[in-house]
Amino acid sequence: MEEDQELERKISGLKTSMAEGERKTALEMVQAAGTDRHCVTFVLHEEDHTLGNSLRYMIMKNPEVEFCGYTTTHPSESKINLRIQTRGALPAVEPFQRGLSELMNVCQHVLAKFEASIKDYKEQNATRNESTF
Repeated sequence: MEEDQELERKISGLKTSMAEGERKTALEMVQAAGTDRHCVTFVLHEEDHTLGNSLRYMIMKNPEVEFCGYTTTHPSESKINLRIQTRGALPAVEPFQRGLSELMNVCQHVLAKFEASIKDYKEQNATRNESTF
């Protein structure tokens, strides 16, 4: 019972609210009847292949993950179902959180490199323009 409460606390920490003051769940956790916490489907609202494929890749890098896959429910709906199945004692919510964290780190690294490249480009152009005159 305590493990279920801990799992629910972790999931509720991942839920976010939408704009317009209306509180909607951006993340749901769905477990099939008779399954344990090692095989869970996460429903991510307002998301598509952009997050689904990259998050699946990051989660599958974890050796404790036996299966991770995602589907879009319908092309006109902005929602994906991400299923994670782990080996052993690791609950599925942990690789999910770790995958999100690692994906965020990768995105921050790419953004930092991109911004540094823009800065270098602008400095090089400023130097060229000064030397032309």
